[in-house]
Amino acid sequence: MNKSVYIIKENILIAKNTYKTILSGDTSSLTKPGQFINILLDGFYLRRPISVCDYDDSTITIIYKIVGKGTEKMSLLTPGDKLDILVGLGNGFSTEKSADKPLVIGGGAGIPPMYNLAKKLLREEKEPIVILGFNTEDEIFYKKEFENLGVKVLVCTADGSVGIKGFVTDAIKQLTGYNYFYTCGPQPMLKAVYDITDVSGELSFEERMGCGFGACMGCSCKTKYGAKRICKDGPVLEKEEIIW
Repeated sequence: MNKSVYIIKENILIAKNTYKTILSGDTSSLTKPGQFINILLDGFYLRRPISVCDYDDSTITIIYKIVGKGTEKMSLLTPGDKLDILVGLGNGFSTEKSADKPLVIGGGAGIPPMYNLAKKLLREEKEPIVILGFNTEDEIFYKKEFENLGVKVLVCTADGSVGIKGFVTDAIKQLTGYNYFYTCGPQPMLKAVYDITDVSGELSFEERMGCGFGACMGCSCKTKYGAKRICKDGPVLEKEEIIW
């Protein structure tokens, strides 16, 4: 984990109530896809945890949706603004455990961390199939970015305005031959993916967090191996250890 000041290079609207921000600064503590950062905002006591969409040697890309006053304030930030951020939080996804044809499943605000994961899987010469779930057409983001990686992309919308009508599980039903899965999104979606898949996989959970690095125990949950802190021992849990 690293605590440092990061400078905003870009903060733009990319879909309905959805923003992409590029931050410049130290990225050395990011080691796996699926990790997150924790942002301190003026006027707010608790930091805002945001998953990492992508990163390189000097920048971090995040994508977030306005869901409250904190993210609303983030949407007003402009290039040159500085933020105090904790970076390199969480355990992230383990690509070492996946087989050669994994599913990469993201729903809404759970889609961003799946982008860097797909890139890493491709570097390891695996063949991921990406499923993106949205409510409506105007909420769709990063479809082209995933397609530009050269992966197969299936888009689902709850209202049927684009792609497969329904949920990510409706796309999963159309697929065969996958031998592992990764997923991130709202808990009802995670439970549905858990129920429909008959292979092993990893699920990234979203929980309210206090400190973000395991000290306050505020985001603890029960697993088959005892209590785990979503912010430190997670947010990624293996399918076999989850208790619903």
